[in-house]
Amino acid sequence: MTKDELLSLLRDKNSEMTLQQKLRLTIILSMPAIIAQFSFIAMQMIDAAMLGHLSTDEAAAVGLVSTTIWLFGGLTSAFASGFSVQVAHRIGAGDAIGARSVIRQGLFSGFVFAIALAAVGMLIAPSLPHWLGASDAICHNATQYFTIFCCGIPIVVLNSVSAGSLRCSGNIKTPSMLMMMMCTLDVIFNYIFIFRLHMGTAGAAYGTIVAYLITMLGNVYAMAVADKTLSFRNDTVWDFRPKRKILKKMLRIGFPIGLERGITCTAQIAISSIIAPLGSIAIAANTFGINIESLCYMPGHGIAEAATTLVGQSKGAEKRNLMHSFAWIAMALGVGIMAFMGLLMYIFAPQLYSVITPDREVIALGTDILRIEAWAEPGFAAAIIATSVFVGAGKTLIPSLMNLTSIWFVRVSLTLWLAPLYGLRGVWIAMAIELIFRGLIFTLRLMTRGWSYIKDKSARQ
Repeated sequence: MTKDELLSLLRDKNSEMTLQQKLRLTIILSMPAIIAQFSFIAMQMIDAAMLGHLSTDEAAAVGLVSTTIWLFGGLTSAFASGFSVQVAHRIGAGDAIGARSVIRQGLFSGFVFAIALAAVGMLIAPSLPHWLGASDAICHNATQYFTIFCCGIPIVVLNSVSAGSLRCSGNIKTPSMLMMMMCTLDVIFNYIFIFRLHMGTAGAAYGTIVAYLITMLGNVYAMAVADKTLSFRNDTVWDFRPKRKILKKMLRIGFPIGLERGITCTAQIAISSIIAPLGSIAIAANTFGINIESLCYMPGHGIAEAATTLVGQSKGAEKRNLMHSFAWIAMALGVGIMAFMGLLMYIFAPQLYSVITPDREVIALGTDILRIEAWAEPGFAAAIIATSVFVGAGKTLIPSLMNLTSIWFVRVSLTLWLAPLYGLRGVWIAMAIELIFRGLIFTLRLMTRGWSYIKDKSARQ
């Protein structure tokens, strides 16, 4: 059966799916997302390599503000999730008109939210590197990079809303292909801005934003014009005004995610401030290590995207048992793949660092921290998949509290203890322990049935 036939079977309240059909649909939806995630990380690694071959200080400048960029990116992603999950529920319930209405409200609300967030970012940009305890050698470049990123936040938000809506409708292939295109464009534009126009860290930021702009336009066109289900041409009236009911549900889904990601990234910023005094070698090794480790957990994020779609549509179709089936199928795939990727990362850590930087000190330190982190990949996979399952179910409050509790009370506490003793290695030991702990508590939460509650008593299968 094709993807569309399997999705129709999922949405049909009178039909059942075999284990083989569930597994096939999960893999079909996961593969484009996994490939796209790999492309995204390849883009980040190439970015880092371009800057790393300029100077360690320039690479450290980008690494310094990366956690704050993740904070802003997490807020935009949480905002978009509040709308895209509603799209999944309505598509699962067969309400395409309602899904398109949610999307239009998401685009308008997202643009307003993005303008406000960008203004805040540009306001704090001059002081941010100093707050993080950076040396004067990297403060100017860090401020410049972050300011340019903030100017592009409206583009990022509109891209998140449109791509998320496509994915949650079951069309994962289109946004995944556009993400791969963005990665290619990012490398091309970064090369032009960094090396041909000699713009350094600013060039890396400009290249990324231009690539995002082209990708955003592609996602909006694919969603609002080309997609048969989501195309606005199916409606005679286009109303972009936010409705109270939709905004209320968006806040109920998105606010816990945004709060958790905000507090989590605040913890990561605090950890960055602990790493900053360790010097440019430690900052660069940490930044490159995060990029390389992403090769391991991006397959998990790809499977997680499929899990959100499948669980969300199963809930819209009022199939509670099917929600659990897709959750555990995604969990098994994610943990297995990420465990294997962790093994590869442990073996090839020196070679991976050598691709990014010629600095021997950075390579030696980076190899150690990657081999520490490799042990935590299965736990990280469990946390990633379970979180996305709960997002698809629209149950985000308890998982968000679990996430922020784990990172603040376990990771930050251990970092404060271990960093003075072992330097950057201590920071990554703390990270590995926390990820294993987080994976365990999320697996236990997934084993309960409270997260899959459906109000409609006629829920079946």
